Amino acid sequence: MGVVRLPGVIAIFDGHNDTITCADATDFATGRAGGHLDLARARAGGLAGGIFAIFSGTPGYDPDFDQAQDGAAYRLAVAEPIGQDVAAPHATRSAGRLLALERAGHLRLARCAADLDDALRDGVLAAVMHLEGAEAIDAGLDALELWHAAGLRSLGPVWSRPNVFAHGVPFAFPASPDTGPGLTAAGAALVRRCAQLGIAVDVSHLNEAGFWDIARLDVTPLIASHSGVHALCASTRNLTDAQIDAIGASGGLIGIAFAVAFLREDGRDDADTPLATLVAHARHVAERIGVEHVALGSDFDGATVPAQLGDAAGLPRLLDALRDGGFGDADLRAIAWDNWRRVLGRAWGG
Repeated sequence: MGVVRLPGVIAIFDGHNDTITCADATDFATGRAGGHLDLARARAGGLAGGIFAIFSGTPGYDPDFDQAQDGAAYRLAVAEPIGQDVAAPHATRSAGRLLALERAGHLRLARCAADLDDALRDGVLAAVMHLEGAEAIDAGLDALELWHAAGLRSLGPVWSRPNVFAHGVPFAFPASPDTGPGLTAAGAALVRRCAQLGIAVDVSHLNEAGFWDIARLDVTPLIASHSGVHALCASTRNLTDAQIDAIGASGGLIGIAFAVAFLREDGRDDADTPLATLVAHARHVAERIGVEHVALGSDFDGATVPAQLGDAAGLPRLLDALRDGGFGDADLRAIAWDNWRRVLGRAWGG
């Protein structure tokens, strides 16, 4: 079994990693060179659970980040929605890795809130299956039932590109997240059906119009699994104060991303970024809507993180930085685990 807790280490739930997309099951279980996360580093850092993203890579459809510096350039770079025919095989391969790791006893897929509690009690890494962009699901939502049966419990309608459900926010700095249209009719149906099935909906890669469309549906707590504060770093991927307020009002949460380009005032992708910069984003959210809406969403294996943190084994250093930033022990437990447990339980209906 993959026992992840060490004596005296606070259990941590991480709202987003890309590890299963870029590392095979054997490397994750036995250790891998490079990257941010494997079972040994989870154990060392107190990582007891997390949302494991399945990303649908589709060559020829992804935006050119060097050219896509505003919404118009982005829409020219990605003019066509991405379909299930190109995305589904890539996504199912990654899902298979998670299921193989579960069969081998290295982790436990969390399909309900009680699974999170049981995994924490048993010392087994809890993994939530997440689709980062719903390209592997058809507009008629027939495939959603199959994914749910396989263990899907979290979904982002888009990555930072358009599809049949919505418009993803492009990567640009400095810029507003208000970059284009919102949900399509299929997207609204997807969000409603996710709420009925008990699949959490993640708004992190949506543009602002899509965010407000989901907020108006009012069927699920608003979850931004890996985002930052736009007032502190004017990236399109970050949340405005109005969005932060809406997340609080919905009973949702914000997983503060570790991605330095979403943390720094200058928007630079520079690992020489103090952990205090990340703490400032957590503090902004806590002061605005309450610590009960603050969580962690690393983006491990998907972004540059502060060198002071390094990888998952360095998570205790982040907790120390949060403590130095004025968060008490009860706050740390809430940020590290309890807030994710509560909000996912509500989204899953239990």
